[in-house]
Amino acid sequence: MPVPPSEPSAPNQAQSPSPSGPAQPSSPPTQSQQTPVQPLPPRPVAPDETATEEISKPRPPQRPSSDPQSAAADAKTQQIPVVPRQTPGPRGYGQDAPTEQFSAPPTVPLGNVGPRPPQPNLPPRRPVNQPPQTPHGFTPPPARPVDDASAPQPASAGGGGGGFDGLRAKFDGAPWPKIAVAAGGVAAVLGLGYLIDLAVTSGSVPRGTTVAGVAVGGMSPEEAEQTLRSELEPRTLAPVEVNAGDVTAELVPAEAGLGVDWDATLSRIDSQPLNPWTRFSSFFVDREAGVDSTVDEAALTGAVDSLREGVDRPVREGNIVFEGANPVAVAPEAGQQIDGDGAAATLTERWAFAEPVSLPVEVVEVTVTQESVDRALNEVAIPAASADLVVTGHGGKTAKSPRGEIGSILRFEPDGDGGLNPVYDVDAATNILAPQLESTEKEPKDASITLSGGFPTVVPAVVGELVAWPKTLEGMPDALVGNHQLSAVYDKVEPELTTEAAEKLGVREVIGEFTTGGFSSASGVNIRLAAASLNGALVKPGETFSLNDHTGPRGTAQGYIESGIINNGRPDTAVGGGVSQVATTLYNASYFAGMEDAGHTEHSYYISRYPEAREATVFEGAIDLKFRNPTDTGVYIEAIGGSSQLTIRMWGTKTVTVESVTGQRTNPTQPQTIRLPAGPDCIASTGSPGFTSSDTRIIREVGSGREISRNTRTVRYDPVPTVECVAPEPAADAPPASGGGAPSGGAPVSGNNGGGNGGGAGGISIPNIPRIPSLPGR
Repeated sequence: MPVPPSEPSAPNQAQSPSPSGPAQPSSPPTQSQQTPVQPLPPRPVAPDETATEEISKPRPPQRPSSDPQSAAADAKTQQIPVVPRQTPGPRGYGQDAPTEQFSAPPTVPLGNVGPRPPQPNLPPRRPVNQPPQTPHGFTPPPARPVDDASAPQPASAGGGGGGFDGLRAKFDGAPWPKIAVAAGGVAAVLGLGYLIDLAVTSGSVPRGTTVAGVAVGGMSPEEAEQTLRSELEPRTLAPVEVNAGDVTAELVPAEAGLGVDWDATLSRIDSQPLNPWTRFSSFFVDREAGVDSTVDEAALTGAVDSLREGVDRPVREGNIVFEGANPVAVAPEAGQQIDGDGAAATLTERWAFAEPVSLPVEVVEVTVTQESVDRALNEVAIPAASADLVVTGHGGKTAKSPRGEIGSILRFEPDGDGGLNPVYDVDAATNILAPQLESTEKEPKDASITLSGGFPTVVPAVVGELVAWPKTLEGMPDALVGNHQLSAVYDKVEPELTTEAAEKLGVREVIGEFTTGGFSSASGVNIRLAAASLNGALVKPGETFSLNDHTGPRGTAQGYIESGIINNGRPDTAVGGGVSQVATTLYNASYFAGMEDAGHTEHSYYISRYPEAREATVFEGAIDLKFRNPTDTGVYIEAIGGSSQLTIRMWGTKTVTVESVTGQRTNPTQPQTIRLPAGPDCIASTGSPGFTSSDTRIIREVGSGREISRNTRTVRYDPVPTVECVAPEPAADAPPASGGGAPSGGAPVSGNNGGGNGGGAGGISIPNIPRIPSLPGR
């Protein structure tokens, strides 16, 4: 029966049921508070039932009726008690289990309550196969009619209300024991089969085993060895195909030092596997055990090296080359190289399988594509070689680079991005074209000084006009793919010494002069040649002058001839003899001009026509004469070589006077006498004593006479030996020798002592430097 409506009030808290008896009633209600009757818990709905509940829709407000029964009926319709959800009791409780008492909830006016949300309708916990129980002392209330939309729906099989309890209830009836028994039976059968299989196959080669492709599974060890030997031993002598990159070759294993290591190979197949899965899979899949090989390392390395000769090749980049006027495309080809260690390991592992063996190779890829080669050929090379390259200079003069020489001025290089870059050799093109336009050019010429009427005169400089080949050939790339025509570009070229600069050098008067003589006619030839090369030389302020550098080589090609020298104290001859007289004359001229000594060497033997301790010698490639111009003005050299005298003057601006003071001779040494067999090679001469002398140079300022410097140089001269030519005594049984002897009259032949470019070993005395016996004195 539904609970009659009552005034809204706060319900009493119900006492929790005691395990030993029903709950005790609470304290009696006060005047303003009444205890409502406890509502019956809702009857559990079976899974195959549908709970329904009907709630009257809200009615419009009506006036109170004066009829008490009508008012009561209205109250029933408009107010519905809120019944708490029944909490199922513990699992396993029976019909006499205590129940929890609840106070009746307050009634809520129908107009203030919306549609009741659907509530999950889960079965309560109960023992398996026990019908639903109704709490003791109560009868299930009738289901209230409800709208279908608001009726609670049964929980779905996959979840919903109830949580773990609902999920557990679903599996309470599953047949787990039966499944466990079945699984245990299957495991027992499999285990028994495993043990039987292991026992049956014990002592034989594992099932499904192959060695280098030879099936030996299930055989006894003896049968397996016999089978393998019959199959594998012939393979050591059979050629094996070897593939390396795109090259195929053959190799005989025995010749490459490869064979079968039988003990190690048979040990691979002498035990049964214990892994159940391995044994099971052996019914369906073969297992390759492989071969252990014996290896002769030297023979195997030699075999790999032999293969390398036919396999290895360098990368060939795509390119264009010219065969005369014909451009030829070079197709790109990747390089390859055998991996030596990898090839040896692969051969050792795979030679016995009677199938081709692929060796590892290292491939070097090309950086130029075939497409780029074709483009360079068609767009650059072919047009460039189609005609001569023509450069037109002044006056219509032309120079041509023949099309057949295009390969010397055009080549191609990889651009690093798969393409080819044309490279134009400007220097090579210049070497071909420049000589053809030299006649159109004007070389620059320095201003010079000449003596006109006995006084220095400046000869104006000449501004040059030369073809600027780098500028001219800037347009060569376009010209070679176009009309093959270029115009020469000329640049003005200023001389190193301009007219204005020459006039400021101050060459106006003689500042130093010296004359020597007494040379022979042969020496005079060489002296005049050297003087001619010196004449007109200009030494700018601060420059150092070198006699050897200025004259250059002094050999027969330059017109020099043999002349007298002193060789080891004896008269002799050599090509270029006499040039030492030029050195002595030039040294004295620079000495009195106030030039700075930058290096000179005196003769080893004193020559009477030169001043003591103030002379010099030269020898090509060994001994030089140098001086430096310390003034602010230029120095012009005038050299005049006559038939018997040589005069050298230095022109400039005189700023100093020079005085020379010769010291006394000291430490005299007597000459030795040398006796030689009479003949063409013996030239008799009188000797002279050696001695030590010195020279002091004093430099003073012009005008004031102030002394600027004073330097003394000491020189030791060796004695000149006496040479006697002695005729040998005739043998008793031999005719007298003919020829030889001294020259007619017995007079000694004087030598020039210096300037040659050859000759025997003579002694040269250089102050503060050890004597050099291998060089002739001059």
